[in-house]
Amino acid sequence: MDGDASPRLSVVIPIYDEEDSLEPLHRELDAALSGLPGGVEIVLVDDGSRDRSLEVMRGLAAKDSRVRVLALEANHGQSAAFEAGFGAARGEFIATLDADLQNDPADIPRMMEHLAEADVVNGVRADRQDDWVRKVSSKIANGFRNRMTDESVSDVGCSLRVMRASHAKRVKMFRGMHRFLPTLLRLEGARVTEMPVAHRSRRYGESKYGIGNRLFVGLVDVFAVRWMQRRHEPWEVREVPPAPPGEDEA
Repeated sequence: MDGDASPRLSVVIPIYDEEDSLEPLHRELDAALSGLPGGVEIVLVDDGSRDRSLEVMRGLAAKDSRVRVLALEANHGQSAAFEAGFGAARGEFIATLDADLQNDPADIPRMMEHLAEADVVNGVRADRQDDWVRKVSSKIANGFRNRMTDESVSDVGCSLRVMRASHAKRVKMFRGMHRFLPTLLRLEGARVTEMPVAHRSRRYGESKYGIGNRLFVGLVDVFAVRWMQRRHEPWEVREVPPAPPGEDEA
């Protein structure tokens, strides 16, 4: 399928040292999304990979005109990669997922069906296929974030979600803020809903996350988000037409 200059959906995927996962991921995306109406683009964002990821990504772009490749000049983290992808996305809607094959692209069309009544559909990993360290650290961090921010997001650590691009492009993604994306989107007026999605074991490489960079760092960042919520001031503005002739005369 040829690329579309104005696709309905942009799929943004941050990538860091995932050379072995990229070709299988592309095949799965092709199978899951080729039938979607309105066109699709796949925005691959290399976050300073040290392996052959960027080379593989460029090869995929050469074979598939739907694939676009962005490359950060160094490793800046997932939040920066998401922000770069959101800025470049041309679709009306944006889907995000991880590159490690643990998310299933086949869930994306089902998630898009909920966009008639919501602006963001957040995935909740069912039957999560992770070791106990990741499960426990994620559960603690998720519960603490919800308590501190008065939220009810079931699985903020799930990268699989779809959202309206108009909301995503307004979010400022400071380092670590990808962990709070549903909350930040709510601050921009987005209606957020959730649905269960598949979760699979990692096939290649090693996880980039553990207690050190998932639990403790996230616990610190939550205070920044709490400050944003308290300082956020929603407002509306309207343009007022000029007074008709004679109205301003005494």
